[in-house]
Amino acid sequence: MVLEEDINRVISDDNIQWNKLRDNTVIVTGATGLIGSLCIKSMLALGFPVKIYAFVRDIEKAKKQFGEQIDYIVGDIRKPIISSAAPDYIIHCASNTQSKLMVDEPVDTLDISITGTMNVLRFAVEKKVKSIVYLSSMEAYGVTQESQNPITEEKLGYIDLKSARSSYSEGKRASECLCSAFFHQYNLPVKIARLALTMGPGVSLTDNRVSMQFAKSAAYGKDIVLHTEGKSISNFCYTSDCIRGIFTVLLNGKNGEIYNICNDKETRSIREIADLVANNIAHGSIKVVCDIPCENQYGYAPDAVLRLSSEKLMRIGWIPQINMINAYNRLVDYITEE
Repeated sequence: MVLEEDINRVISDDNIQWNKLRDNTVIVTGATGLIGSLCIKSMLALGFPVKIYAFVRDIEKAKKQFGEQIDYIVGDIRKPIISSAAPDYIIHCASNTQSKLMVDEPVDTLDISITGTMNVLRFAVEKKVKSIVYLSSMEAYGVTQESQNPITEEKLGYIDLKSARSSYSEGKRASECLCSAFFHQYNLPVKIARLALTMGPGVSLTDNRVSMQFAKSAAYGKDIVLHTEGKSISNFCYTSDCIRGIFTVLLNGKNGEIYNICNDKETRSIREIADLVANNIAHGSIKVVCDIPCENQYGYAPDAVLRLSSEKLMRIGWIPQINMINAYNRLVDYITEE
């Protein structure tokens, strides 16, 4: 199984100080999402005792993924967290990640980001955690200028506050500010991980993100349909590399710091990625076609040129292992296995 191979790749990373988790307690918010679920599955595979709590809204959905192997905290992240759990570590993944909802429900998107993060940080202070990592996004950079590339962690661009879609990017930026505030005022051992476009096995087969659309097109022999010109340029990160990066930041990172998690050797436009999948993964059996609507009804982010740098993360021992062609081949294998 492709996913099992990826989990083994994660836990075999000797650079990560896994032993810190032994006989400790970890809470993962957003536990049924792609990243949260893979963090939990990786910890379950470690082979030594780790007490894991999944913070979820829908316990039945969560139990379908994890069964009775872990414990659960059921609640709404937008409300104060009341739990007897005593976490040593927290991985805060909870967020609205569906582009269409960012446009249709911008208030809720901001509320989940800002109020939710405030509640998690207050809980972390109360419980005196050893480390907490907040999962941010490359979208926190906004629209940067070509002259700013490569984009290191201190460089920020422009976010259009009048756009409903900005509820996600500005929510991430505000949440990062909250993390910094808690670090300075309460000495909270918080770190921030800014994730690039993350794709790979473990994603729901009903997921509608661009990478999954491309992979399903290759798997099922259907043309790739672009609803934009595909001009946006950014980095990607394969799921197992991303999970390794998150645990590297959580266990090896410096308090109060921000780290990009991306494969900076793989900087391509959306159109270039579509062509790569059609030509190299589907071996020319499908083509790329454009069907661009008059309005941005899909909630896509504005065109941007982001050439992220992962140099800071690599300085604490992380190295990306999976390139884009290998990533899409593995994702197609995962789709056809299911």
